[in-house]
Amino acid sequence: MTVTHWYYLAYRKKFLVIQVIFFYTCRSFGKNVYFIIISFCGNGIINKVEKYPFCKLLRKFAHIFEVMRTNYHTHTFRCMHAVGSDEDYVKSAICGGYQELGFSDHTPWLYETDYVADMRMTVEELPDYVNSLKELKDKYKDRISIKIGLECEYFENYITWLKEIVRKYDLDYIIFGNHFYKTDEQFPYFGRYTTTYEMLQLYEESILKGMESGLFAYVAHPDLFIRSYPQFDENCVNLSRKICKKARKMNIPLEYNVSGLEICKGNKEGYPHPTFWKIAADEGCLSIVGMDAHDNRCLENYALYDNAVKYLNKLGIRIVCNI
Repeated sequence: MTVTHWYYLAYRKKFLVIQVIFFYTCRSFGKNVYFIIISFCGNGIINKVEKYPFCKLLRKFAHIFEVMRTNYHTHTFRCMHAVGSDEDYVKSAICGGYQELGFSDHTPWLYETDYVADMRMTVEELPDYVNSLKELKDKYKDRISIKIGLECEYFENYITWLKEIVRKYDLDYIIFGNHFYKTDEQFPYFGRYTTTYEMLQLYEESILKGMESGLFAYVAHPDLFIRSYPQFDENCVNLSRKICKKARKMNIPLEYNVSGLEICKGNKEGYPHPTFWKIAADEGCLSIVGMDAHDNRCLENYALYDNAVKYLNKLGIRIVCNI
């Protein structure tokens, strides 16, 4: 193989440089085969150099040689604990080399009471959420695929309403975030208050029922319980085994939640938990990498995604890239 030529292109405030674009040429089965390999700095900056037609062509072939990066767990400012505009997330995903970006902000619920949640959009905000993302989907259709979904709990009394919402707005998918038992009108957040065995049992009941419903594309942060549980004891091992067995039976992927690595940094226990994922490997579960993005800038750091892929590959867990 011989290096034919090198290109250097300057972009973004004159500091970022697309490091190397080169061709390898080889002969195979009597034919010339040309492989385009893109090596660059700036977190996928090649995707943004749209004014160069040649770079557009290179970007179309980049997925053959790079890690297939997709993320279906993306929040927006409407949940009141995320930063960045909808378009900021799209731009950052393009910079990070993502081929597909799915938005799944915390779903609103049409509560039977006057309860007002402080971690999800309101029902009134839902039309704007969908319309904004549809506009971005069309605007960036030549640069990235965008899907529209929601992250939802399994609130049995409200599931009929949720199904109607999915149909009404023609959502691409919903993911299962087991944050509360039955409804947040009455029960506390599992991620902060699973401090007793009794709460662990409620977590188990809730997550297994949600998985059995068949409504969800995958289970977000299935090991969320360990964020607040004192230690990963035998009860946690048993719960993890039940979750993984159910996931295998239902053929539903479990999310390796990258955001948890930062959230639980410095904690005695946290998610994603290595013991949980060893059990998932032992049970033959499917996995999916979820950034759980609450800040668009995390999508620009492609190493976060790639390191998660390497970890799961090391465990021998099959990774699902598309839903």
